[in-house]
Amino acid sequence: MAVKVLIVDDSGFICKRIKEILEESKDSEGRAEFEVIGIANNGLQAIRLTAALSPDVITMDIEMPLMDGITAVKRIMAETPTPILMFSAMTQVGAQATLDALHAGAVDFLPKRLDEIDADRETAKRLLRRRVRMVALQTGKIKTKSSVALTKDKIELAETSLEKPTKHEVQQTAKQFGALRIMVIAASTGGPVAVQKVLSQVPQSCPLPVIIVQHMPQNFTASFAERLDQLCRIRVREARDGDTLEPGTALVAAGGMQLELKGSGVRKSIVLRPKIAGEIYSPCADITLASVARHFHDAVLAVVLTGMGSDGKEGARKLKQAGSIVWAQNEESCTIYGMPKAVIDAGLADNVYSLDEIGRQLSRIT
Repeated sequence: MAVKVLIVDDSGFICKRIKEILEESKDSEGRAEFEVIGIANNGLQAIRLTAALSPDVITMDIEMPLMDGITAVKRIMAETPTPILMFSAMTQVGAQATLDALHAGAVDFLPKRLDEIDADRETAKRLLRRRVRMVALQTGKIKTKSSVALTKDKIELAETSLEKPTKHEVQQTAKQFGALRIMVIAASTGGPVAVQKVLSQVPQSCPLPVIIVQHMPQNFTASFAERLDQLCRIRVREARDGDTLEPGTALVAAGGMQLELKGSGVRKSIVLRPKIAGEIYSPCADITLASVARHFHDAVLAVVLTGMGSDGKEGARKLKQAGSIVWAQNEESCTIYGMPKAVIDAGLADNVYSLDEIGRQLSRIT
């Protein structure tokens, strides 16, 4: 069955190109993989067509007349929840708007590179189809779990509703955390909201440095770090080359770069480098986790959250070989059960927790 797509963009050219790219794709039996069932030129039309046509997935622009994409996402997720893939400009303003859209309930985003859409590049076309296909898989989950449309109030409500740990649980967790020297959080699709939710539970007194590897392009990670810094009790900022690791500070791996460590003894610092041929993701969880394993051996807590693909699995393997701890998010609370599934299926997860439970556990780090 073809994936039914609603395209929302005020550019007729962009709508035409997306429609062509999607509808030229065929499966192994020659059947169309996608069917564009409607095109909307603004947010108001998107709301009406979503209700009338029931698409499997929506591609949504951000800047449009009459009603912008973020407002439209909020309305759609409140009225007729549907998986949404955002298109946004590769600018700081576009990055902030994208984070707002994800916060409002969009599943994923794809930076809008007009030159790639205009050019007949097979890689760009494959990427668009793959992301639309993956977002469409969320149809059943999102339509039955309206809580995916996470507004700020809903996130705060979820955080305050976490169960309080017993005295025994606190003591056991404190014993486990006592041997740790660093925490690494890895995520991809659905990660911005998931990372925010768990990191906001980490107390200000956290004695560990934190590294966050979130699949994001350049210009997006700085805005992501700024948002986290505003919402979390620990300090958060984008990592810079030469930064030293500090307790109670989270460093977000820069988009378009690989983050590794250098140094000896207790003093470790960040090394940022461009990705090289053969490296798919930048930042890449496998690369960062492997480097952390070399420097911290059995004193690492790695938390693998929602995301497409299997990035993090090989890094988790190196951590387990060194004696460190690996947690994975459970399927039920994931937006995309890819990265955690790869870790779990490989037998590398010490614990499998829901997103709420991960936050609850991290709230005990003191």
